[in-house]
Amino acid sequence: MKIGIVAKLFMLTTLLCMLILVMMYLGQTIFFKQYYENQKVDEINMSIQSFKNAYLEAKGDASAIKKLQQDFYQENQTWITTLDSTGTIQYADDFSVTIHIDRSLNADFSERDITIPLYSFTGLEDIERLRFNLEEGKLIYIDGIVKDDTFIPAIITGENRNEVLENTLLSEKIYGKQAEIESEQPSEMLDDEQTAVELEPVLELELEPEPYPKESSQDFLMGQIKKLHLPVGVTNSNIYNNRLVIEMINQFQVNLLFNENHTSTAETIDYVQNNIKYKLFISPVKDEFGETTYIYAMTSLQPVDEAVQMLEDYYVYLILFVLLLVVLASFYYSKKIAKPLLQVNDTTNKIANLDFSETIPITSKDEIGTLSHNINTLSHTLHSYINQLEQDIEKEKKLENTRKEFISGVSHELKTPLSIMKSCISILEDGVARNKKEYYFKAMAKEVDKMDMLIVDMLELAKFESGTYKMQMDEFYIDQVIEYICEQLTLDITNKQLLVHKQLSGIKVVANQPRIEQVLTNFITNAIRYTPENKAIRISTIEEQGRVKISVENQGTHIPQEQLEKIWDRFYRGDTSRRRSNGGTGLGLAISKNILELHGSQYGVTNTEGGVLFYFYLDKEG
Repeated sequence: MKIGIVAKLFMLTTLLCMLILVMMYLGQTIFFKQYYENQKVDEINMSIQSFKNAYLEAKGDASAIKKLQQDFYQENQTWITTLDSTGTIQYADDFSVTIHIDRSLNADFSERDITIPLYSFTGLEDIERLRFNLEEGKLIYIDGIVKDDTFIPAIITGENRNEVLENTLLSEKIYGKQAEIESEQPSEMLDDEQTAVELEPVLELELEPEPYPKESSQDFLMGQIKKLHLPVGVTNSNIYNNRLVIEMINQFQVNLLFNENHTSTAETIDYVQNNIKYKLFISPVKDEFGETTYIYAMTSLQPVDEAVQMLEDYYVYLILFVLLLVVLASFYYSKKIAKPLLQVNDTTNKIANLDFSETIPITSKDEIGTLSHNINTLSHTLHSYINQLEQDIEKEKKLENTRKEFISGVSHELKTPLSIMKSCISILEDGVARNKKEYYFKAMAKEVDKMDMLIVDMLELAKFESGTYKMQMDEFYIDQVIEYICEQLTLDITNKQLLVHKQLSGIKVVANQPRIEQVLTNFITNAIRYTPENKAIRISTIEEQGRVKISVENQGTHIPQEQLEKIWDRFYRGDTSRRRSNGGTGLGLAISKNILELHGSQYGVTNTEGGVLFYFYLDKEG
């Protein structure tokens, strides 16, 4: 079954669009999520690098660094903070408690004030409870470890021991998961008379504790609360609001303290909680004092998952819409593309049947427009060639007629002198009119000369018409040539008592001088032959726009209008009887015509008021 081009284009376009749609869906399903995540991670890494540079430029200015953290969160929706070498959040004084140490296992901490960050123990939702339990002047007990002259608290116990704050990750790492708070009042063990060496641990351990990290030791502090610092004007960008981030920081601190997460290069960590993916960014940096701090950032990939899920849901409606759009667009596209092709097909069918009347409208500049233009050009060219062929056929017919006329003319021209010569020979053979023998010999010689002239003209005409003859151009004065020819024809002019009026200019022309002399001889001889006695011939040269017009006009009978073109044909003498009394072979004008055409000259003949004018043009020298 034949399928039209419109149907083929429609099916092909529809299938192609569907394939593209399927590929887009698969790409979105398989690759888009990963691409989106990678883009987000790359952007955050670049922002962290900028943050790092700004952090170093801040040189410990707490307000400037906090401003950087807030701006980072606003721009990237990512929490960021800086940790000291022990994994504690820097500049966390706004959520801390300051105590005066009365007793300590480590003498370095005795009788001094220290600030304990509270973000590891509780969240901002417990602020009011903290105000009550950590009032100024109350006695508190703190268990923890010391590293690099820094005390890291694990458990904070209130004066009445009813309130316990615990950094669970750190306390479990130190004491084990079954740690229990000693029921006895620690204060009874720490009266004024006891020394710090007599202090006993608050916790009685049922499990073996983890080994302490290198250069770390357990310590116990007791002291009075001097100042409780709580955040004021808490914003969404405040890191204390996000307990997950705090827990991850606590985990990082534990790993760092126990040498389980010590890193010297930036790293990115994947973390999943409640089916939500997070990215942790940890980048160590050394400050101007050579101290190592850590830039710690955490971002949620939930917006990525939501965006991907939304796209998946949206694709259901998108596919339906695109399907409809594909069908309509494919149909329109098929008709749009096929229409000029169908026009091309119809036009080429007509061209095949030699009907060149129709052309293809060109409505675009693409390949189809070029094809339409080429077919129109081909149609025009074929039409021209066929017309030319028809003209050539017509010319061939005319040429065939001319050949027949030529043969007939030659036969006629040769038959007459041959008949005359045959008659003269018969007379001489019979011995009749012996006294006129001289006369008959002269008659035969005259006819032989005519036949010789005819053969010479025919050979010369054949040479010109062969297309192989090349004209050699000369430079000469046309007036001198005309004067020379008139002088050669003086006898003929005198015999008919003709007047020759010359209007000549000394103009130098470019042409083949012998052939132009031949043309002028033919024109002037023709004028002498057809001018009645005692009439005039006018010869002139007129300069016209870089050319010279040479004219030969004779008084006498006009040439019929319908015969003006025929006089250039072979054996034309101006009458149908082809009388030989006027002389000539009838080839002079035909030869002149070929010579002038080989020169590329314009020529012609026209009737004037008193006779006939022959003219031709030659190029001026220079």
